Amino acid sequence: MNNFQYYNPVRIVFGEDQIKQLSDLVPTDARVLITYGGGSAQRTGTLDEVKDALSANGDRKVFEFGGIEANPEFTTLLKAADMVNEHKIDFLLAVGGGSVIDGSKFVALVSSLTEEDGAVSREQAWDALTSGCKNIDSAIDLGTVLTIPATGSEMNSGGVINYSERQAKLPFGSALTYPKFSILDPTKTLTLPERQVMNGVADAFVHVIEQYLTYPVNAKVQDAFAESLLKILIDEGLVVKNDPDNLETRKNLMWTATMALNGLIGTGVPQDWTTHMIGHELTSLHAIDHARTLTIVLPSVMRELKDSKKDKLLQYARNVWNITADDNGTEQDDDAVIEKAISYTENFFRELGLPVSLEDVDLDESAIDPIIKQLDAHKMIKLGEHGNNDLDVSRRILERAVSSNA
Repeated sequence: MNNFQYYNPVRIVFGEDQIKQLSDLVPTDARVLITYGGGSAQRTGTLDEVKDALSANGDRKVFEFGGIEANPEFTTLLKAADMVNEHKIDFLLAVGGGSVIDGSKFVALVSSLTEEDGAVSREQAWDALTSGCKNIDSAIDLGTVLTIPATGSEMNSGGVINYSERQAKLPFGSALTYPKFSILDPTKTLTLPERQVMNGVADAFVHVIEQYLTYPVNAKVQDAFAESLLKILIDEGLVVKNDPDNLETRKNLMWTATMALNGLIGTGVPQDWTTHMIGHELTSLHAIDHARTLTIVLPSVMRELKDSKKDKLLQYARNVWNITADDNGTEQDDDAVIEKAISYTENFFRELGLPVSLEDVDLDESAIDPIIKQLDAHKMIKLGEHGNNDLDVSRRILERAVSSNA
């Protein structure tokens, strides 16, 4: 196991009917900006529930900013940042899924990057994003009310922002943007469309894989925890598809998605993130749901990099999928075991109704060159746990991904 420091200050408030805790969690004299997405928070009554809780005590001034996109847009977020300055906001409350939370983190960081007229500087904000926001030394306090379990953003300090004008989707992170608290009420997920639920299962699954499927460093706690999370997602993902009203399953999925990317299983171990970086370009260029880009790319990453990932792929096959022999009980060679594990992974995604190839989203090999150009433009040229997945490797991954079982 590698040396590490682990820090996570986020207070988690989990369970049914916990939004009422906002009256104690948000400072009583705060000027609050509630941020949310496309309107589901309004339609389902969650937004009213939030406002009622904020008005239960104290003298808070509450403002709203809606319309944060499923891939939070840079230009939209700058409008929210301008609103922060206009109304002297000192607390952001993100109500929604990972996109709303990611976007709110970015707003919390860039609100101070103003021009002489008080508006947030687009160029300074862009420079901050391209550098991962690592040089910003102040941020507005943030809390979250999670409605879509998927990204884990409710318990980490990072995010991803889309900037359509520059065809860019870029990650950022800052210790300043750990939420002060996150409320996780599983009942809020019961009204989600099936597509969003399945996307969330896949997103969490690949988050775990990116931190697990690298090479062994004898990190037994992290490995065992990661394998348990993967098995829960496989089991409960299939249950929730067939029994969407099962609240106990919703509880387990919500907590698993949070634990998948709160930093715990990633401490002291090498991490990959090749699948995510390629997937970001697919989203930016073709507006494909983030999670669906991951299920398209991951099987091909596994196949292309099976030599460097061999030990962990065999461990994954054995400990997650229980593969040690063929159907007749005959011991299989390593390549056969690995291929079976990859095929099982693809079939799991298919059972959730998710794509596993470019063909599944009506793309072909002509999509590859623009993705490679974008990876180059965004300096994504040394990917992976070894830092040696260059553009040629990314091209081969995408070539394998044109059709399934390539």
